Amino acid sequence: MTRIQAPKRDFHPHKREHNQPREAQRHGNRPPQHRSQPHAQRPPQHHVQPAQIVTHEEKGEPMLRYVPLGGMEQIGQNCAYFEYKDEIVMIDAGIQFPEEETPGVDYIIPNVSSLEPKRQNIRGIILTHGHYDHIHALPYIIQKIGNPIIYTAALTKALVEKRFEEFPNLPRPKIQIVGDGDRVRISSHFTAEFFYIDHTIPDAIGFILETPMGNMASFGDFRVERDLDGNPVHLEIFEKLGKRNIHTLLMDSTNADMEGTSVPEPVVIKNLEMIFENAQGRVIVATFASLLVRLAEIIMTAEKLGRRVAINGRSMKNNVEIAKSLGYMKFKKDHVIPVEEVNKQKDDKVLILSTGGQGEPNAGLTRIANGEHKVVRLKPSDTVVFSSSVVPGNERSVQALQDNIARQVDNVYNYRLLDIHSSGHCLKEDLRIVLKLVKPRNVIPIHGYFFKRKAAASVAQEMGLTKDRAVLMDNGQVARIDEDKVTVTSQRVPTNYVLVDGLGVGDVQEVVLRDRLLLADEGMVVVIVTIDRRNGRLLKTPDIISRGFIYLKDNQELLHGMRTKLKSLLERIPKSTEPEPDYVKGLIRDQIGQFLYTKTKRRPMVLPVLIEL
Repeated sequence: MTRIQAPKRDFHPHKREHNQPREAQRHGNRPPQHRSQPHAQRPPQHHVQPAQIVTHEEKGEPMLRYVPLGGMEQIGQNCAYFEYKDEIVMIDAGIQFPEEETPGVDYIIPNVSSLEPKRQNIRGIILTHGHYDHIHALPYIIQKIGNPIIYTAALTKALVEKRFEEFPNLPRPKIQIVGDGDRVRISSHFTAEFFYIDHTIPDAIGFILETPMGNMASFGDFRVERDLDGNPVHLEIFEKLGKRNIHTLLMDSTNADMEGTSVPEPVVIKNLEMIFENAQGRVIVATFASLLVRLAEIIMTAEKLGRRVAINGRSMKNNVEIAKSLGYMKFKKDHVIPVEEVNKQKDDKVLILSTGGQGEPNAGLTRIANGEHKVVRLKPSDTVVFSSSVVPGNERSVQALQDNIARQVDNVYNYRLLDIHSSGHCLKEDLRIVLKLVKPRNVIPIHGYFFKRKAAASVAQEMGLTKDRAVLMDNGQVARIDEDKVTVTSQRVPTNYVLVDGLGVGDVQEVVLRDRLLLADEGMVVVIVTIDRRNGRLLKTPDIISRGFIYLKDNQELLHGMRTKLKSLLERIPKSTEPEPDYVKGLIRDQIGQFLYTKTKRRPMVLPVLIEL
C-alpha cells in the first residue's frame, strides 16, 4: 500500500515514520544549533527608495522591525524578515511566476538589496514548506545574503538540495532539520519553536519566534484539517498557541475573500476514487508537481484499483522519488512504471500523473493535448482530471487546454464540476476558528493581493481585534513592533522586481520590459538608411522592414509616404559639416514615429539603422 506515515497518530500527511526514538529524531544527524557570532498587481516599473529617516536605534531605542520583501501584493515571491539590533531572521525565499507585465521572463524573485549590506547580521532563514513560491529563489540570493543556516523540515531540505544541484558553482546550503516541538536558539535575541501544520505538501511547519517584544507566530501557508463529514480536526496546535500570548500572527490570506471552508481532503480522495473506478480507459490526472499529499493518495488509490501509475513530468518525478526515499510514500516497486511503458499496458489498468494543469506551454499535459508527447496520445476513451485549482492569471491558458482536451476525449473533470481539489489555504470560516483559538493581540495578513489581505483583516476585526491591530502592509514597508502594538512606519526598502531571464538575474531592467511590451502591443519598424558620411546625402532608397505593425505589401501608400518623409528629413541636414550619426538616428526615430502615429494612431518601435559610406 502507498501511504504517508505519521509518528503520532494513525494518519497525518505532514509527518513521517522514523525508526529512531523521538530524541534522536530531534537532535541526531544535524549540525549543532546556530548561535550568534562576534510588484503582481503593481507593475515592475514601481520603484521604492529607502526613506531618509532617523531610526529608533539611532536615538538609542532598540526596536523590532518586520519587513516583507514579497508576497504582499502578488501570489508568490514570499519573503520577509525580522530585525532586532544587529540580528536578522528571514522567512522563506520564493519565486513568483511571470505575469503580463513581464513577458519572456522565467521568474520574479525577491529584491534583497536592503539585506546585502547587513549580510553578516543574518542569523538564519526559516523555510515553512517546500513549494516553489517559498523556496525556489534561494539559489539566486544565497550569496547576496551570506549563506546563513536554513531551518526547515526534512522534505523541504531535500527539495532545496535537489534545486541546488542545478547550480554547481554555488556554495552548498547549510540546513538544520527541525520538526514538531523542536526549539532552536537562532541568535541572542531570537528563539524559534516549530510545529507541524496542515498544507498540501508534507512537512509544512509553522513557528513561534520569541523576540524581545513578544511571541510572533506564523503558519506559512496552511489550512484547517477536516474529516470526511467536514468537521475540523487536530486543532490542538491552535489551542496551544492560544496559551502562548501571541503578540502578532502572520496570517495566510490567499483564500480570505471566500466564505465557507475548504473541501476536506478525504472527500477529494473519495471523489477521485469514484472517477477512477468508473473510467473505462486510461485515467490522466493533472496536478501540481509539489502537491505531494494528493500525489501519494492518488498512487495509493490507483494501487487499490489495480492501475499502474506512470509519472509524466520531470519535476513531479523528482518530487515523488524524494518523498519515497524519505518515507513519505510507500508503494510496490513495479507499481510506478516509466511513462514509456504506458502503451504496453491495458488502458483500464493505467493511470498517468502529469504536470501541466495550469496550461503551461511546455508542460506534460499540454504536450499530450497538442500531440507533441513522444509516447502518449489522447484517445476518446481517456478520462482526464484536473485535480488542482487555477492559479490567478492562468485562467485563459487553462480554459484553452481544457477545450483542446475536450475535443479529443469523452470525459474531462475539474474542481468546479466535482470536489476533486482541496485548497491548501484557509477560507473565512477556518480563519475564524484559528483566530478564536490562537487569540493573537495583532494580526498581519500575508500572502496575497491587497483585496485578499484586506478581507483577512476584516475577519480579524470580526473576531474582536480593533482596526489598528489588523495591520495591512505592502512590500517594502517597515513595521515597528513594540511590546503591545505594531506600527507601520514611513521607512521603506526597495522591492522593485528582480527578474530571472535565462542565465541573467537582474539584468533585464524596466526599460527592457517596456520595449518588450511595446513590441507586443505595437510591433516595430526598422528603417535602414544609407548616406554619404561627408555630407549626409541619401545614396539609395531607404529600406523599411515591419514586424508586428503592418504588412508592407498591402500598405504601399504608407510605405511610399515613409520614404518621402525620410528624403525630406535628410535634405534638411546642413551639407557644410559631417552629419552626427546619433542626431540623424534620433531625428528619424522621432519624425517617422510621429508620421506613423498621424497615419495609423499606433506607435510602433522605430529602429533607425544608419549606414555611412
